Amino acid sequence: MAPFPPAPSPPMFGVMTAYSLLDLVPVVEGGTVSQSLANAADLARHVEALGFERYWCAEHHGMAGIASAATAVVIGHVAAATRTIRVGAGGIMLPNHAPLVIAEQFGTLEALFPGRIDLGLGRAPGSDQRVARALRRTLDSDPNAFPRDVMELQSYFADDGQTGIRATPGAGAHVPLWILGSSLFGAQLAAALGLPYAFASHFAPDALDQALAIYRRDFKPSAQLDKPYVMCGFNVFAADSDAEAELLASSQQQAFVALRTGNPRQLPPPVADYRDTLGAQGNAILDHVLQCSAVGSRATIERRIAAFVERTRADELMIASAIYDHDARKHSLTITAEAMRETVAA
Repeated sequence: MAPFPPAPSPPMFGVMTAYSLLDLVPVVEGGTVSQSLANAADLARHVEALGFERYWCAEHHGMAGIASAATAVVIGHVAAATRTIRVGAGGIMLPNHAPLVIAEQFGTLEALFPGRIDLGLGRAPGSDQRVARALRRTLDSDPNAFPRDVMELQSYFADDGQTGIRATPGAGAHVPLWILGSSLFGAQLAAALGLPYAFASHFAPDALDQALAIYRRDFKPSAQLDKPYVMCGFNVFAADSDAEAELLASSQQQAFVALRTGNPRQLPPPVADYRDTLGAQGNAILDHVLQCSAVGSRATIERRIAAFVERTRADELMIASAIYDHDARKHSLTITAEAMRETVAA
């Protein structure tokens, strides 16, 4: 097997922080899945031109407002529409799948788009219990099941013969693996296996600081990575004014409240002064899940990004922003790229 391609080197703090895009391929109210997928390709081309490091989509099932359930298919669609940006999963929910199937899927993607495919792995179901049963998922409570699956997947890519099965495609494929998480478990696993670690702070910020500290402290170098590499999720809703950005952010706020109260929906249009219409419970939900966010004009975005990078010393930010209007979303990402360049220059 050829040497593993070099992973991104952790930059010196203050010199460079990479930035990437997490796209859940939102289906907006009044829209269609076809339009959402077309928007995904257009958005990926847009951020590629802006200097984003990678475009990731994520596996969710049974969600009316998310069109990335067939994650590997969406990755192929986006990779075919772009030329240089890395494209991957943030992530594949590995307990939903046999590791051999994922090796074959991502081995195929790597053969089609060599040097551009990432594979982030999570252990959540990406669904509720009812959908998990429909996926024929075995709800294994063994805490060692996920690490075993990750190592089995590594074995298929390494083509080391440990499983007695050769993944075709997949054997010898250079697909960088990432561990995704929002708890200490993922941090510990990523450190033990010497893999890059992506923390879902854009919606589950509670354990952020402790998880990053554990990952950096316990990291063991591997064939893939010789130093810790941290990615943090961060929501950005940017516009030409703070007021306009607050309006754009209200679509995501409505979607979060709907999800957390058991009523998931398609991404709704923005509502002026939305938070003023919420009671204490709704505002508390948003205050909690959107702690790691920046909403505002470029100047506001720059300050919030700089503070978050200083807090986390993140090597890379994974930008998330579900905005109802596609053109407004592209403009938000343009402002974000400008803010990131200004932040690292400063």
